[in-house]
Amino acid sequence: MCGITGVFAFTDAGRNTLASLHASTDAIVSRGPDSQGHFVYDRCGLGFRRLAILDLTADGNQPMTDESGRYTIVFNGEIFNFRELRQKLIKKGHHFHSQTDTEVILQLYISEGRSFIKKLNGFFGFAIYDKEEDSLFIARDRMGEKPLLVYRDENQLLFASEMKSLLALGIPRKLDYVSLSQYLQLNYIPGPATIFKGVKKLLPGHYLFIKGKKVVRKRWYKIPYDPKKVQKNKLTYEEQQKKLIDLLDDATARRLVADVPLGAFLSGGIDSSVIVALASRHTPHLNTFSIGYRDEPFFDETKYANLVADRYKTNHTVFSLTNQDLYDHIFDVLNYIDEPFADSSALAVYILSKRTREKVTVALSGDGADEMFAGYNKHMGEFQVRQGGFKAEAVTGLNLLWDVLPKSRNSFFGNKIRQFQRFSRGMLNGPKDRYWDWASFVSEKDSRNLLSPAARRKVGKKLAEKRRRDILENLHADGDLNEVLLTDMNLVLPYDMLTKVDLMSMANSLEVRPPFLDPKVVDFAFSLPVESKIDAKMKKRIVQDAFRPMLPEELYKRPKHGFEVPLLKWFRNELRPLITDDLLSDEFIEAQGLFSVDAIRALKTQLFSRNPGDIHARIWALIVFQWWWKKWMMNI
Repeated sequence: MCGITGVFAFTDAGRNTLASLHASTDAIVSRGPDSQGHFVYDRCGLGFRRLAILDLTADGNQPMTDESGRYTIVFNGEIFNFRELRQKLIKKGHHFHSQTDTEVILQLYISEGRSFIKKLNGFFGFAIYDKEEDSLFIARDRMGEKPLLVYRDENQLLFASEMKSLLALGIPRKLDYVSLSQYLQLNYIPGPATIFKGVKKLLPGHYLFIKGKKVVRKRWYKIPYDPKKVQKNKLTYEEQQKKLIDLLDDATARRLVADVPLGAFLSGGIDSSVIVALASRHTPHLNTFSIGYRDEPFFDETKYANLVADRYKTNHTVFSLTNQDLYDHIFDVLNYIDEPFADSSALAVYILSKRTREKVTVALSGDGADEMFAGYNKHMGEFQVRQGGFKAEAVTGLNLLWDVLPKSRNSFFGNKIRQFQRFSRGMLNGPKDRYWDWASFVSEKDSRNLLSPAARRKVGKKLAEKRRRDILENLHADGDLNEVLLTDMNLVLPYDMLTKVDLMSMANSLEVRPPFLDPKVVDFAFSLPVESKIDAKMKKRIVQDAFRPMLPEELYKRPKHGFEVPLLKWFRNELRPLITDDLLSDEFIEAQGLFSVDAIRALKTQLFSRNPGDIHARIWALIVFQWWWKKWMMNI
């Protein structure tokens, strides 16, 4: 696990950027605190920061060049089948000088060219320079577990693991107003766009090949969902469960390979508990880690995590946090974010990663299961909409009631009312509009109304609609729920969930490995019919049924609710001066020129009223953006 950056110049002006390569790697030191390295040849520069996981000797340092001196690689990630690939290469006569997966990637490229990438089982972002051909090959993993950003103009192509690294290379800081509008809706920015014009996220399962000034982009992996093949799936439900157990067990075992201390997150939910149960088959007294919320008993699930830890005799650590502990890390998170990202649960992931890193360098997680196997409340809502019937009609018939009742994520009844309102609104839409509505915190209309008239005019409606259309391309009126899950895999997973985990873990030099995202598990998940994943009584049906014998029964009786950071309390107390006198003050909003003073003032009025509703999520998105703006746009 590392951070990478690079320059490929097209002109003499582009070559000047090579002088900033060291600054670019310095900007991402937390991704690789163990060592750094640089390679410069003619018009190509590669930079690297190392977090040592395999082969802790200097042999594993990068950039790594083959013995001929022709090929050089920088690589961020882990390849979990590298030992099998290495043995096959040895049989073909290849020689290795390290025990790393990096050298395996390099030798595969030398042996087989770009097509080798399909053999890799793991997560990665890498770049390989061919000195003789004067070409650069840049690739990103299937699911988008590891980030890779690219900037290109007439002088150069630049790439990096994080935006702050590109900023150190001197990219222009021109705001993308469509990205700003979508950020205000979703609380994150969907790829390939970023907050800056000219900077793109290399999409998951894609690569770039650059030779001369020609840049070829190709999709090398796509989740193999085919409704016709799903219909022909002949496995019984019992056979499906057995296969899932076998595939996930193999995926978990693969991810236990490391030359440093390793553990697993254990939240008390089904997904992380499954991973701990499987990992314990292969690692006695596995290190496991949970967060408890002393001041928020509604969200504290440590008793369920303890049940799993007791069953599998893990070496379990609970980090029991107060609200003050959470508050003390707010500004660490805000300062690390280099592109607006407002999933407030990032704060908890940051603290969990920080505390976990004190004991291990690698942690397994349960990420990805909800998106693949229909684990969210919105999936049950979608299922019910498509099923229809009395319950769905009854909820929709009470629209006026849901509109006036108080709504909040922080209480059982307030959250139910919030869900009923969103469900009833979704009943009135088609699959595309319903998906977008349920994925959003704020409607497109309301997000635009937050902007100043000048900023609103810069949000190109055609471009905004095209980006939305591209995101929703897999949804069809006659499709089924698998299309919704596929859309989640292409939107929510890479740009919210995986971005959150990567940013917050790498801020603390911790590598996180999610076995559910093994390509064999993903491919299998999308060969299953909807009824294997969800029915009227159960979300994530096959996961729950397959692993029920391995888990404490109490886990199946617990209500599922994600953790909500107590933002509202902070906004009304400790953070109130930051809101009223600084980031969202009338004076700053007017001077900045991006937002409507009247719209922001109305949000503040609602925030400090007796019925704030869910306004805190919108306020947090604005705080994150404004903090980012001051740090990255005003201090140029």
